[in-house]
Formats: sequence, structure tokens, C-alpha cells
Amino acid sequence: MSVNTSIGGASAANAASAANAAASASREQEVYSKVFWRFIPLLVVCWVVAYLDRVNISFAKLQMQSELGFSDAVYGLGASVFFIGYFLFEVPSNMILHRVGARVWIMRIMVTWGIASACTMFVTSEMGFYIIRFLVGALEAGFVPGALYFFTKWFPATRRARINTIFMSGIAFCGIIGGPISGGIMKFSDGWLNLSGWQWLFLLEGIPSVILGVVVWKFLDDEIADARWLSKDDKAFWHAEVNRDAKEAQAHNFLAALKEPATYTLSFIYMCLAGGIYGLVFWMPQLIRSAGTEDTFVIGLISALPYLVAGISMILLGKNSDRTGERRWHLALTVLAGGIGYFLCGAFSTNTVALLFGLTVAATGIISAIGLFWVFPQRFLTGMAAAAGIALINSIGQLGGIISPYMVGKVRDLTGSATLGLYALAAACLVAFVLVAWGLPKRFYQKV
Repeated sequence: MSVNTSIGGASAANAASAANAAASASREQEVYSKVFWRFIPLLVVCWVVAYLDRVNISFAKLQMQSELGFSDAVYGLGASVFFIGYFLFEVPSNMILHRVGARVWIMRIMVTWGIASACTMFVTSEMGFYIIRFLVGALEAGFVPGALYFFTKWFPATRRARINTIFMSGIAFCGIIGGPISGGIMKFSDGWLNLSGWQWLFLLEGIPSVILGVVVWKFLDDEIADARWLSKDDKAFWHAEVNRDAKEAQAHNFLAALKEPATYTLSFIYMCLAGGIYGLVFWMPQLIRSAGTEDTFVIGLISALPYLVAGISMILLGKNSDRTGERRWHLALTVLAGGIGYFLCGAFSTNTVALLFGLTVAATGIISAIGLFWVFPQRFLTGMAAAAGIALINSIGQLGGIISPYMVGKVRDLTGSATLGLYALAAACLVAFVLVAWGLPKRFYQKV
């Protein structure tokens, strides 16, 4: 009798435990859905617009280069100068955001960069081109690390690979819609009010940033406690969920982040990734044209395909990484795929179909890697270290954006082909693959 009673008691306890776990999981999913739909679609749209304002010169180049007499090296340098401003102001911007809150500061970032981007329509000289690109970079600095830091305050660690990849999928969505829109604006608005298509491009794609800045100011909340749309119980529950893994982080101030060797390893990895993505986005339209397509609208349509595949892939990979808790090989293999894609682009640069396949592999690998990458810094940075450390890694990483666009442009000027530049990007991806696979502390490879 006592044995049966004991077994019955254990069964009841197990059933009660399972019921409690199911109830907790259901509650977690319920509150997560509220938070997700409040913030993520808005911030993804903001990132799409930000990225479009950052890279629309890749389409503007198809007209403005001949109108203004710019060489490929001048264009490449202008694309790179953006990242000098970005590099200089990234960390200060995110430290200000940590103090004043994401709501106000992201609003400021978006409004000012939108105005500066629209003003690119007035460029008439090389120096003017360099100055406005510097200003757009300086004013946009802090948006991406600000959003990533914002996620650390609103989402638990077990959700962040998914959240980061969904957010970074804005790069892919920008390519999917941005190419056809940019190509269409340039083709169909050329000559309106005596303005060239590239001038309309900068004006019409700068205005949405200003409008979205106001929307951000209205809908973002800096802290869980500020969310009037959550009940008191929901706030307490979600605060505990988000902070459950905070003890795992080891650095709590900016100085501690600076002393952590992994900060610099991650910065170098991200520099390789940034070099890869910007070599892609700034030169894809020109690569497609060089392979035999002239119509700007058709180029925009073709360029959307690699981003479409990349957008689907990165979301699936982020979800799978969160489900399995495996981070290392998800990131390493996507970086390797990016390098293989660039090699294919260099080897088949004159064949449109083969080039498109290479661009698709490169875009899928690199864009997916960028989303997966940001789980790693968040594993050892919290508080001010998270705000400034994430910005520091992003800022140093953006040096890749200074190097790769200018390098590819210079290679084209000297050799008449981008092939050697594409091989260099493939080599950078290979270096990043090795560092991700074997160059980080063991704690980074533990499942989360």
C-alpha cells in the first residue's frame, strides 16, 4: 500500500510539475508575442529604410557617375566615407542612448539621417559627395547597436538569435524591395521638374526616415516598467524572464568590456563580415550590369533574388539556432558559405546566371551570419558595457565598410574587372570562418 501511495504521490507531483511548466511556457509565449509585435515589425521597417538610405548610392551610381564624372574609385571612396563618420560617432551615440533612452535617441537618429540622405540630391562635386556621405554616416551612427542593446532589455537570451536575425533580415528585405523601387524611381522619374532620376531617388527614399522617427518616438518604451500596454503582472513576469540569464554576463562597465580579449576578436570577425556585406550591396547592381544587363529597373528586379533567398534562410537559421542552443557552427558555416559565394562571383563575373547564383550564395551566407553574430557579444556584456561594447564592436567592424567598397572600386579602375576584389572578400570570409570556429573562448561555444 505504501509503495502504491508513494508511486501515486510521485505521479501526481510529476503531473503537477508538468502542468506548471506548460502554464509557464504558455505565459511566456503570450507576453513574448505582445512584446514582439509591439517593437519588432516597427524596428525592422526602420532598419529597411536605414539600410536603403545607406546603400541606395549603389543604384544612383548607374546615373550619377556619368552625369558628375566620377570614377569607380571616387564612387568607392564616397561609399567608404560613410563608415568613417559611422566609426567616429558609434560609441558616443550608444552611450548617450544608454542614458537618455532608445525612444528619444533613435527618433533623433532617424530624423537627422533622413534629412541628410535626402540632401545628397544636391551633390555636384567629389568633395560635396564625400562630405554628405560622411554626415549621413555620422548621423546614422548608433541606430543598429542601439536597437541591439534595446533587445537585451526586452528579450531573454534564449530568444535573441531569432530576434537578431529577424531584425537583420531588414538587410534582405531592403534588397528585395529596395532594388526594384530604386531602379523604378530612377527609370520613371528621370527628368521630372528637370531633376535626374538619381536626385529623385535620394529625396523620395530620405523622407520615410523622418516620418518613421516620429512613429518610433510614439511607440517605443525604454524599460519594461514604462510599458502601459502590459499589465502589472505581465511586467513583473517579463522582467524576471529577461533578467534570468543576466548573471552569465561578466562585464558590467565599458572598461571591463575593453579589457575582454573577446571584444577585439569579435570586432575583427565583424569587420570581415561588414567588408563582405558592403562589397555585396554597393557593387551588386554594377556587377549585374557588367555581366550584360543595362536596364536599371531590370537590374533592380534581378538584384532582389539573392536577398529574397537570404531573408528566408536567415530567419530559419536563427530560429534553429535558438531551438538547438547551438551558436558556433551556425555562424561559422554561414560565413564559409559567404566566402564560397564571393569566389563564384569572381570566377563567373561575365555570366549572368552563374553570377546570380554566386551572389545568392554570398548574400545568404553573409546576411545570415550578421544576424547570428550578435548573439555572441550579448553573452558577456550587460548594462553600460552592453551599450558601449556592442557599439564598439559594431564600430570597429564597420572599418570593413571603409575598406571593401573602395578596394573593389580601385580594382575595377586598375584592371577593368572586380574579380580580384571579389576574391579578396572571399579570403576575408575564410579568415572569419577560422576565427569563429576556433578563435573564441570556450564559454562562447557552450549551448544557450
